[in-house]
Amino acid sequence: MNPTTTAAPLVSDLAEHLIGSEIIRIAGEINSRIAQGEKIHNLTIGDFDPGVFPLPARYRELIQQAYTEGLSNYPPANGVADLRKAVSALVLRNLGLEYAADDILIAAGARPLIYAAYKAVVNPGERVVYPVPSWNNNHYSYLHQAGKVEVQTKPENRFLPTAEDLRPHLQGAALLALCSPLNPTGTSFTREQLAAICDLVLQENARRNGAKPLYVMYDQIYHELVLGGTNHVDPVSIRPEMRPYTIYVDGISKSLAATGVRVGWAFGPPTVMRKMAAILGHVGAWAPKPEQVATARFLAEPAYNAAVDEHRHMVEERVAAYHKGFQAMKADGLPVDSIPAQGAIYLSVRIGIIGRTTPEGKVLKDAFDATWYLIQKAGVGMVPFFAFGTGRDSDWFRISVGTTRMEMIPDVIGGIRKAIDALG
Repeated sequence: MNPTTTAAPLVSDLAEHLIGSEIIRIAGEINSRIAQGEKIHNLTIGDFDPGVFPLPARYRELIQQAYTEGLSNYPPANGVADLRKAVSALVLRNLGLEYAADDILIAAGARPLIYAAYKAVVNPGERVVYPVPSWNNNHYSYLHQAGKVEVQTKPENRFLPTAEDLRPHLQGAALLALCSPLNPTGTSFTREQLAAICDLVLQENARRNGAKPLYVMYDQIYHELVLGGTNHVDPVSIRPEMRPYTIYVDGISKSLAATGVRVGWAFGPPTVMRKMAAILGHVGAWAPKPEQVATARFLAEPAYNAAVDEHRHMVEERVAAYHKGFQAMKADGLPVDSIPAQGAIYLSVRIGIIGRTTPEGKVLKDAFDATWYLIQKAGVGMVPFFAFGTGRDSDWFRISVGTTRMEMIPDVIGGIRKAIDALG
């Protein structure tokens, strides 16, 4: 073969051109450096250190009990009936919404449900609209061969899309993907913001006059972790007319620091839920039966609310401490800022060092350079917003607190301060 000839791919075009996660790549490099003896605080992955955020003891007991009872065969494709009933009761308790157990779908965490929602309502070539920064909607759009419409948001709006931001893009779109509290920013919609967006969706669907509607996928996986007195809002509670068009995604991964347990749920229009269940039935993406049974039992116990409350308190004290540290640096004249967290396990922070020169004479030309400088000189790993769809000129980062022990926060803040001070 001519050595200059490019060999044909040995896999599908989709697989050949799939882009890996920037977050996982950055976190993997940090973990490699840590394994080699470097001291780095890894604030990248949206996960929990079980040594800091352990699984609630009662929940762990119930999971072990379910295995002891021999509940290790296949669950129903749409989820164990008791869990669907328990989720129905939880949705009524938390949101005041009545969704029957048959309108609820259980899966192995939120990711398969998001995949199934895309697959159920988006045809190849149809457009998906989502704000950036945004978690993984670019990858889901690619997997479904959809047209991506990325709507840039602004820090003055807490990186949440406004109705005016979205208005030019909804006509003819198949799906509007929203998340609140938002990953990566830790900010949440107000009632007024979300109501205005819902009104746009209703206007667009009225214009379609019975044709395939514009659906909203509402990812509220962090909704039990609203912080600072924030009230969680959702489309159907604000505008009941949104019920035929709203697909909710939720679960216990974040509220119970149970990311590895893999129990999530979706609820929404019955026709869409049935199609999503059929899709996941072929994929086999159900949550393990013992975990489903244990979750059903735990949701019905007072221990569930107590566990969520304790978890929320732990998250809140961490994001508040980081925010206080950044505001102290800002008050001292350093080029930093932070947005008070309103939910999730994240804090949005600005570190304005792009264009500055390192002690070694290297100019930090973009956010990629800034990220690695902070890893090397501050001993702190964060995710730059360009990993969530913004440009590389953005100087905003996501801090995830799931691995944070309170005693390490001064070291993190001190390392960032020292690294900034060292720049020319």
